[in-house]
Formats: sequence, C-alpha cells, structure tokens
Amino acid sequence: MIEVNNLSKVFGRVTAVDNVSFNVAKGEIFGFLGPNGAGKTTTIRMLCCLISKSGGEARIAGLNTSDAADSLQIRKLIGLVPDNVGLYEELSASDNLDFYGKLYECPADRRKENIETYLKMMGLWEKRDQPAGDFSKGMKQKLALARALVHDPGLLFLDEPTANLDPEAARLVRNLILELKQQGKTIFLNTHDLDEAQRICDRIGILSTKLLAINTPEELTSSVPGGKTVIQLERIDEAMLNALKKLKPPNFSIEENRFLIDVADPQKENPEYVRALVAAGGNVQFVTRSNPDLEEAYLKIVRDNR
Repeated sequence: MIEVNNLSKVFGRVTAVDNVSFNVAKGEIFGFLGPNGAGKTTTIRMLCCLISKSGGEARIAGLNTSDAADSLQIRKLIGLVPDNVGLYEELSASDNLDFYGKLYECPADRRKENIETYLKMMGLWEKRDQPAGDFSKGMKQKLALARALVHDPGLLFLDEPTANLDPEAARLVRNLILELKQQGKTIFLNTHDLDEAQRICDRIGILSTKLLAINTPEELTSSVPGGKTVIQLERIDEAMLNALKKLKPPNFSIEENRFLIDVADPQKENPEYVRALVAAGGNVQFVTRSNPDLEEAYLKIVRDNR
C-alpha cells in the first residue's frame, strides 16, 4: 500500500527527513515513533502530497506522490487527521463533514449516511448543528477523525489522533482504529503514546530524521536486554536472602515480598533460584517474567543512535 525509498526532505540548511525507506502492507497498522522534530509529520505531509520531497521516491497504491496526476488520485484514496485539525469553525459539525465529503466527491446518499454514522460513533450527533468553533479541543479532534473517514478512504493517516482526548475518548479512537483494520483499511499512525502503539500497531518505525529501527512491538522489546524473573514469596527473611546470594545472580532487587532477578537463561536459572529459596524455607506463590516494555526499547534505540 505504501512504498518509500530513500525519501528525504530538506528545509534550507535543515534536513528534516534523511533517506528513509520502508513499506506498509495493505490492512496494516503502522506506527511512527520519534522525538519532537524527528520528521514524523513531515513524512506524512510528503506521503499525503501536501509538500514536495527533496529526494527519493514514495508511492501510494502504486501511484507516485511526485506525479501531478497521480497525486490527485492519491488524495481521493486517503484520509488525514493532521496535527492541527484545521476545521471551519463557523460551520456546524455536520456541515464540516458535508463540505469535505463533497470535496472528495462522495455521493450524497452515502455522504449523509456516513456523516450520521461517524458523528454518532464520536458522540457528536447531538451537537451536529453547533459550530465547530464552540467545541472543546477533544471534540474538535473527534470531529477531525470523522472528517477523515467521511469518504470511506482505504488508507488513513493519523497524526497524534488521541491528543487532547480524555481516557474514555482515547479508548474509543483506539477501538475504532482496530475496527477499521478489521474492515481492511490501512492505518499510518504518528504517536508519542508508546502504550497506545504497543497495543494496536502491527509494526513500528522509530524515526529521528533517519529511520533507526522498524519491527513488530514484540521484536523491538525483545531486542533490549534487561528481562527479569519475578519470584513472589509469602515473606522474605535473611535465610532466603543468603540462599539467593550464594547463587551469585548478576543483579537483583527486592520489592515487598518479591525478588526481581536479572537472568540470561530463564529455563536454566529460574529452577535453581526457586529450589534454593524453597530449601531456605520460602513459600513461593508464583514465578513470572518481566520483559522490557516499548518505552525502554524506544529510549535505548534513540539514545544509541545519538
């Protein structure tokens, strides 16, 4: 669905995007993570044919973003929720969607049906006749998402879609994204919410002008050392502590009645730790594995590439 090869963008003396290459498959939720100024929004703007590239190539559904005729076709295929929602604040919520639906040449009957569907989905149907300028930031964000969907695009670009939303509304948007994936739509998601990315993205690219890493959330986190074995006991006393120290783990800590132990080979080491603690009088309640999360993986990858 998206093919990007050595894409670059230079503003004066500043390189915003530096030779970035990646592909996004049809029906995939692809997340873009990176610090402020990393080039995420610039990349989306190039892919949406809003700004020109400085180098490289990008194609959407086989269409070249740099070709004038192709760019018009691309704009019909995509929906965009930008970082700045850019609504017509004098128009009502319904009229905003109707206006954009007409721009996308969405037939009147389908446009009317979609306006009602998405305004209801976003909890805005009862406010459909109110000017968008009267809306809160969160309501505007939801209206912008409805606007991006009004013409049923096959590819959706979302630049921080849950920004300004309360937890309930953010959850609604995440569930909607997953529902759109089930419908076969492709989602390109810029976000700073690492928990959100880990929960809903099929793959994640980490950008800091250059593309630093790209993989599934699971592969990104598993590539970071630092997994711990957690052994929960009924209580911890001096005998158990000494028994554990005799095995010389590289590093461990105690949280309440839990040992958190760094292990390189859990299948070999975990039984040894459990046997030693039981022999010292410990009542083991459970043993589990604590792996690095996406935040730890992200921070390590960004730091290592500075």
